[in-house]
Amino acid sequence: MSDIKTTIDRAVPMSKPVSLRRREFNRAVRSLLTSRWALIGMIILFVVTFIAIFGPQLAPMDPNRQNIMLRLAEPGGAGPRNSVFWLGSDQLGRDVLSRLLYGARVSLLVGIAAIAVGGTIGTIAGLVSGYFGGWIDDVIMRLGDIQLAFPFILLAIMFLVVMGPGLVNIILVLGIGQWITYARIVRAQTMSLREKEYVEAARAMGDGVFSILFRTILPNIMAPLTVIASFNVAGVILSEAALSFLGLGVPPSVPTWGSMLSESRDHLLSNKWWLAVFPGLAIVLTVLAFNLIGDWLRDFLDPRMKDKA
Repeated sequence: MSDIKTTIDRAVPMSKPVSLRRREFNRAVRSLLTSRWALIGMIILFVVTFIAIFGPQLAPMDPNRQNIMLRLAEPGGAGPRNSVFWLGSDQLGRDVLSRLLYGARVSLLVGIAAIAVGGTIGTIAGLVSGYFGGWIDDVIMRLGDIQLAFPFILLAIMFLVVMGPGLVNIILVLGIGQWITYARIVRAQTMSLREKEYVEAARAMGDGVFSILFRTILPNIMAPLTVIASFNVAGVILSEAALSFLGLGVPPSVPTWGSMLSESRDHLLSNKWWLAVFPGLAIVLTVLAFNLIGDWLRDFLDPRMKDKA
């Protein structure tokens, strides 16, 4: 019995000692400060998050307020009541800056919520598939193969046409579209860990399946899941922008970066450059930030890099 307890203690615990947490936190801070590109990505993400939270307070105007007399005003042009269109106005006379600030909240919400939905479904499916194997594994993986056989954007369009556009619907569609990525990674990791000594020891100690999956195996595979999630947030934001560009995103009354790009397409060949440049730049910077952070996380969570930190 003492040998079993020793084996369990060697596994990754659910709650690490405070001193160990502090050392890992300090190592993360040092690694982040010495990685120039990751620090730039973190700064960009902090700014975007701040804008998403306080966008309504920062916006100089109502993002849906129309003023046809002041439509397509250039950046810095005069707005209503002695105000200024700092980033210009669109074809309905709405302030581009205000719509840009409001759109940050939707883009981040969709990106993070969709990853949470897809990651949760995929992680549970991967744990069950990898641990039990057999026909359960075959059913889950074949469902994933069926989904991968179709281009994701076509499936998303089909479901949104049936379900209708909306914030909740687009989060569900984008989240369900991501589950197989997490399921395959978790399945492979679970299959390699289920025969490890500390898992066998947990079974011998009488732990149930739930405890083994979520308290013994899952903590040991969080590193690759975190990296994949950081990269997938960027892809989900791009998918939301693409669906909004096609008119299948959130309702037209809700400003998003994708819908702003969609509305600017009639003016792409004219000199109204600000209609597409500013929302496009916001998407590029946000996606770049998540990719830079994901690249840093990949190196930071690599066990081979811990001795060098």
